[in-house]
Amino acid sequence: MNKLDAKALRDLDEAIATPTIPRHPVFFILDNIYDTYNIGGLFRLADGLAIEKLYICGDSETPPNHRIKKASIGTYKVVPWEYCKNTIDAINLLRTQYSNIQVAAIEQHARSRPYYTHTYSAPLALIVGNETTGVSAEVLYQCDSILEIPMYGINISLNVIVSAAIVGYHAYNQLDILSTHQV
Repeated sequence: MNKLDAKALRDLDEAIATPTIPRHPVFFILDNIYDTYNIGGLFRLADGLAIEKLYICGDSETPPNHRIKKASIGTYKVVPWEYCKNTIDAINLLRTQYSNIQVAAIEQHARSRPYYTHTYSAPLALIVGNETTGVSAEVLYQCDSILEIPMYGINISLNVIVSAAIVGYHAYNQLDILSTHQV
């Protein structure tokens, strides 16, 4: 498979950009992400992990927003994505399509546990939340698991892109996706 650099991705014609890479049964659900640069960065991560689909939910901007286009370096053209009015709609849609889907939020909560102690299964939906308020309570209630990244300094949390990357790559390693995917 030919890899594209940043310039080639930015210049890729949206009308003919068709994802032809094998995709993994993993989904990102963005719960009211505010910062368009974070949305763009999550598209880049979604491409890096070759996830099946990214769901942008709630009061979030969507492509072709200029900042998303810029931050994603064009990966929004090749990563399958969909807008849902609210996050629970996205969860319900996935549960209808995949009866055995595991839905996990990345969030600090009374029910959360360290991400590295969790047993992942595919299909898997990972939810990241708003940069200020996190994953909403009604969404957390719908999750099978709530996973957190331990913080040892004075800062309470990491950026949503960093958090999704840590948990996403850890899940891929545990699911043995990394060793079976052709690079």
